[in-house]
Amino acid sequence: MFTAGLTTSFKQELLLGVHDLDTDVLKIALYTEDATLGPETTVYSATNEVSSAGYTAGGEILLNVVVQGGQGTGYASFDNPQWASVSFATRGALIYNSSKANRSIGVFNFGSNQTMLNQGFQIQLPANNPGTAVIRIV
Repeated sequence: MFTAGLTTSFKQELLLGVHDLDTDVLKIALYTEDATLGPETTVYSATNEVSSAGYTAGGEILLNVVVQGGQGTGYASFDNPQWASVSFATRGALIYNSSKANRSIGVFNFGSNQTMLNQGFQIQLPANNPGTAVIRIV
């Protein structure tokens, strides 16, 4: 089961100054439908992570992370993560901070299994703006 949104621990850790999204290394890991991820997920775990040639456990580093603000919202944007040639079924993802003991940031539910068979996979993120960015604090 996937409950999408920023994790509770991430919100608390922002107030404590734990995360610096400008300099920390953020990663995204993909999970099967058997995973249980949601607001109470605190750290990355390999349990029920997808497995495939072309996919490395722990997922991919998010590239070109930029922290911005506008319209009363702070948000982070980054390039669409992608994998070249994989075979798996994934239901959702976890973004986490590998620079800070793999602490969770957010959980994302794809709505249904996304099944790849020896093909590329790219997550199409919403537009990077205050209203739709994946990581945003209103």
